[in-house]
Amino acid sequence: MDTLPTQTTTTGIHADLLTNKAAIRDTLGNSQDLIVKDMHWGSVRASLFYIEGLADNALLHDAVIAPFMRRKPKDGETDRIDYGKVLPYLQEEVLTAGHTSVVQDMSELYNHLLSGDAILLLNGLDKGLRVGIYGPEDRTVTEPSQQTVVRGPMEAFTENIRTNTALIRRKIKDPGLWLETRQIGRVTKTSVSIMYVNTIANPRMVQEVRNRLESIDIDGILESGYIEELIQDKKYTPFPTLYNTERPDAVAAALLEGRAAILVDGTPFVLLVPALFVHFFQSAEDYYQRADISSLLRVIRYLSFFIALLAPSFYIAITTFHQEMLPTNLLINLAAQREGVPFPAFIEALLMETTYEILREAGVRMPRTVGQAVSIVGTLVIGQAAVEAGVVSAVMVILVSITAISSYVIPAVNMSISVRMLRFFLMGLAASFGLYGILIGILIMVVHLSAISSFGVPYMSPFGPFNLRDQKDTLFRLPWRQMKRRPQLLSRDNRTRQK
Repeated sequence: MDTLPTQTTTTGIHADLLTNKAAIRDTLGNSQDLIVKDMHWGSVRASLFYIEGLADNALLHDAVIAPFMRRKPKDGETDRIDYGKVLPYLQEEVLTAGHTSVVQDMSELYNHLLSGDAILLLNGLDKGLRVGIYGPEDRTVTEPSQQTVVRGPMEAFTENIRTNTALIRRKIKDPGLWLETRQIGRVTKTSVSIMYVNTIANPRMVQEVRNRLESIDIDGILESGYIEELIQDKKYTPFPTLYNTERPDAVAAALLEGRAAILVDGTPFVLLVPALFVHFFQSAEDYYQRADISSLLRVIRYLSFFIALLAPSFYIAITTFHQEMLPTNLLINLAAQREGVPFPAFIEALLMETTYEILREAGVRMPRTVGQAVSIVGTLVIGQAAVEAGVVSAVMVILVSITAISSYVIPAVNMSISVRMLRFFLMGLAASFGLYGILIGILIMVVHLSAISSFGVPYMSPFGPFNLRDQKDTLFRLPWRQMKRRPQLLSRDNRTRQK
């Protein structure tokens, strides 16, 4: 009769099946979702290990258990089994699963087991067999929740990395679309993939992405935001240097320009590198509409960017230091409205902007059933009551509303957040030095933007350094017939897009 061993091996797979079984159960703390199915292959004892909920039960039965039990050797043939050839025999002639490989140590065994694969161990073998049967319940492909468009594909990434790579390959059916996967995180061992078009992407940029991912040493990666913060060029900057998107068509378009995509298992957001300043003002819909329509929309986005960034600051500066710049009638109206307001313009704007940020955050965290009620109370009741009580002026309510709406015009959420952060900085400069303070703040921003880069590419290109040929898809989008070449700094070898 088999007896439990007294010692377990944690590095290599033991030839004794009971030793391995005890080691696996002990390491996983006798977890209830660890399923161990004991079987016999002739007179040889075997055990199949898998995690309930991660494995596809139907695939497990049809591709592993059923063929294994049906093709087992007879009792008289067991003594003549060549243990050096039994695993290749099981891989090539018995098991019908598509993904199988030999496992040689326990760390590799745990990695595959906790990733959803099944592990087959036979008594007398110091190796195991990994069978790919991963099949958890996944969220289906739905419409994008943030980066919506009027015209274009209505599909978004999911939390399954293989579903996401398949969505990209559906759009780029080229053998040059390469995929590299590695696991990051000492505890979570999260699958992180690099995707790029080998014939287009700059090899030095791809190698830089590899180096930065390999330099990450952290216990866990739960979302692509971890990767973004760990591999960005400049640690302390309010501007995002990596672009994240939930749209497969946006990733495909970026890959065709020479960028690389970083996919993280467990999140529906994919990172794109390098990311330039102009990239955050481009929407996928720009390339599905006519060039004139797309150009008009981009001009509106840039205009909204400056309104969201500078409108409160200009109001503070003009009403505090530069009243002579206003027409007399408008100045009298503003003075009449502010007659009963007890706060200076800076405190008034700071109060309203802070209130808006609180309402916005509350709207995000509130349950959907009461979120609309919070919006109505915040915009109508509080705003109207504040004006009637004389706490703020009506012009300030209008100004904050226009600023808030303008910030939502920017397609990239992370760039919109950066604008909201810098708005308070410029408001403080405007309250201290007037228009001169705003000018100083803008100069500081321009110098900072010109100094940062994204994976070796200047952040403000093609504006700085200026490249005339690459201006075809920046402030305006020219027709496709005129965009025959890819951006120079993204793809150095294969720049021809069309002939």
